[in-house]
Amino acid sequence: MTTPAPIDGEHPSVVVKSWPQGPRSVGRARRLLVRNLDVWGLAHLADAAALVVSELVTNSVRHAREPRGHLIRTRFERLRDGVRIEVHDASDRKPEHREASSYAESGRGLALVELITAGRWGVSDREGIGKMVWAVCADGSTDVGADGASA
Repeated sequence: MTTPAPIDGEHPSVVVKSWPQGPRSVGRARRLLVRNLDVWGLAHLADAAALVVSELVTNSVRHAREPRGHLIRTRFERLRDGVRIEVHDASDRKPEHREASSYAESGRGLALVELITAGRWGVSDREGIGKMVWAVCADGSTDVGADGASA
């Protein structure tokens, strides 16, 4: 994996980290993202982006347990006006956006991600086993293709 050039001469524009597949990884990933948003001058996106990464990592922790891979990888990329959040795991099962009943204790995470990102999220294949779930939190419109890759 190549390391992208720093955006300001000091701080990398992409941060990649692997996490154990456990509930403590959710908060750790959230804190890493918030720290980098601050460094990138995007602290105003911290609340929204923290909620998105929490939902995506939680989904991986809860639903992507596979004997062939126990790590979750996050990738945060500084965009022109926001951040691209990726969560990689070893499961081929794609998350399902569903309507939760008013009494359900779970099942609303992807609806929140949809709302927060204005529909700029999706699931993509990745090299090797598993999948990548991505989302973009940004100030305005961002050049994102159908596969979620930034232009």
